[in-house]
Amino acid sequence: MERLTSPPRLMIVSDLDDTMVEHRNDNDNHSLLRFNSLWEEAYRHDSLLVFSTGRAKTMYKKLRKERPLLTPDVIVTSVGTEISYGKSMVPDENWVEIMNNKWNRGIVEEETSKFPELTLQAETEQMPHKLSFHVDKSKVKEVTKELYQRLEKRGLEIKIIFSGGIALDVLPKGGGKGQALAYLLKKLNTEGKLPLNTLVCGDSGNDTELFTIPNVYGVMVSNAREELLEWYAENGKDNSNIIHASERCAGGIIEAIGHFKLGPKLSPRDVSDFLQCKSDNVNPGHAVVEFFLFYERWRRGEIENCEAYTKSLKASCDPAGVIVHPSGAEKSLRDTIDELGKYHGDKKDKKFRVWTDQVLATETTHGTWIVKLNKWEQTGNERKCCTTTVKFTSKENEGFVWENMQQTWSEESEVKDDSNWII
Repeated sequence: MERLTSPPRLMIVSDLDDTMVEHRNDNDNHSLLRFNSLWEEAYRHDSLLVFSTGRAKTMYKKLRKERPLLTPDVIVTSVGTEISYGKSMVPDENWVEIMNNKWNRGIVEEETSKFPELTLQAETEQMPHKLSFHVDKSKVKEVTKELYQRLEKRGLEIKIIFSGGIALDVLPKGGGKGQALAYLLKKLNTEGKLPLNTLVCGDSGNDTELFTIPNVYGVMVSNAREELLEWYAENGKDNSNIIHASERCAGGIIEAIGHFKLGPKLSPRDVSDFLQCKSDNVNPGHAVVEFFLFYERWRRGEIENCEAYTKSLKASCDPAGVIVHPSGAEKSLRDTIDELGKYHGDKKDKKFRVWTDQVLATETTHGTWIVKLNKWEQTGNERKCCTTTVKFTSKENEGFVWENMQQTWSEESEVKDDSNWII
């Protein structure tokens, strides 16, 4: 969050499973990739992305290897009991102290073991400030009432959250996704960076608290679960700041951005005219996002004739501009664009996707811009990631000129193989 010098234009706080990430009807991650392109093109530079998930950190990292997730500014894990910042996931130690208040994991383990209705979830889901169980829906009210009473008598202050029709989590009273968001908003306000708008996004019972925070917009994606819809019917139907989207998962988040008029809502992946995209650029970061989208579509064989776009792209490259590949080899930018011709459709039907992450453009001197990003390619289950830096110059009435591009293998790249690496 330190990269922002002024209040964020928008902060999106989203659950992951079945909210940001579609697990049932979108094996190609189309909805998620639509959101990714929109965020990196229009919001990354002046907004905040927060993932708030029931997953523990280890399971969150596993999901990152399976799906094309962006890197959030803040990650809230284990149903709001852990808060971490940035790519390196630096924990918020103050939040840890808050979670320790009137909490004793040993006592919770002892008391919950007396309930045969509760079945412990996998060890990966058990955390210092969260115990997770499976329970039959018909037993929830009875178990919850008695467990609260038992733990109160033992001097603890706890919270019990039921979600997904089967999962029951026991947390410190101060935990939960809503309390974690309230804490973040207070922290940002203290720093003079309270977001101009905040949008919360969820699909299940452990997301309910997010919708109770004052002065935020909320979207329940169309595939929201029964327990969240029941809460909405009883508590939120008269709140015009909360909608039940008509689209699933990340598509519903994009829908909410448009519904509440929070900013641009057209993802570059929903635009077919690359020249139109290019003419709308006011930031060279946009040009990078759109170029790599063209590159993906070209290699997937989804576009047949983009001669006008490639001609325009070559014209926007400095004649002496070069690209430095991860291997260290250099090649002319213009020659590289020409070379793309022979790779048209070479990734057709191979589950090939390209996405950009952490796209940040900085004007270093007047008319000179540096754009830094992570550029990902995935073919089937194989992933490669390059840390990419692009230098642009801008001149009045001439737009942005590509000066050079340098790429190095990212630590996150699973396969460090230069073969078939074009750009």
